[in-house]
Amino acid sequence: MMQTVWCLEDESSVRELELYTLCSAGFDAAGFECAEELFVALREKHPDLLLLDIMLPDADGITVLKRIRMNPDITGLPVILATAKGTEMDKVTGLDNGADDYLVKPFGMMEMISHIRAVLRRTGDKPNENAVLFGGIRLSVTAHTVWIDETQLELSMKEFELLRLLLIHPGRVYTREELLAAVWDSNFTGETRTVDMHIANLRTKLGKKGRMIKTVRGLGYKMELPV
Repeated sequence: MMQTVWCLEDESSVRELELYTLCSAGFDAAGFECAEELFVALREKHPDLLLLDIMLPDADGITVLKRIRMNPDITGLPVILATAKGTEMDKVTGLDNGADDYLVKPFGMMEMISHIRAVLRRTGDKPNENAVLFGGIRLSVTAHTVWIDETQLELSMKEFELLRLLLIHPGRVYTREELLAAVWDSNFTGETRTVDMHIANLRTKLGKKGRMIKTVRGLGYKMELPV
């Protein structure tokens, strides 16, 4: 699956160059001019890594980083700080506050790609399976809760596990047999229509968000954002 990298950079020429390079290197990339734009987008989806400029018009990068690390839904998001300062104290401050790496401006685009790939290798390319946010649905494994905006949903154990599996791998098609094996006991002898019934119930409970669970004819189901 294509990995997603977001850039928070207020200088448009720099941001466009970063995005062009990321897309050319095979990443799914998006850019944001200010911190609030970023946090609005984070309510709907999480990237695999954030490249964060330390000098922003509405906040400094350290403040944004602290806000990310304090949010249980996105605390594990890998972050690379980009700073023009480059002093040892700035680097230490960033790392002490949870940055995974740093780049000193001006940096080359290939250097940027190298750092991004290194951090993704180090942090792993698996999604955060404990706290998941996709398409406005927030799921917490440890709290065993699902929220849409300010509304908490009441799901059965099987519905919860089906939703968790679909959310952590958006875009992946799961066959009914795969879902049955993953969610139900390995000794379960029921038929695959059991999955269909639970998916139907899950769609109903999700309301409008239920449309994100797509039926793939002849195969199974996948989760994706509406077009």
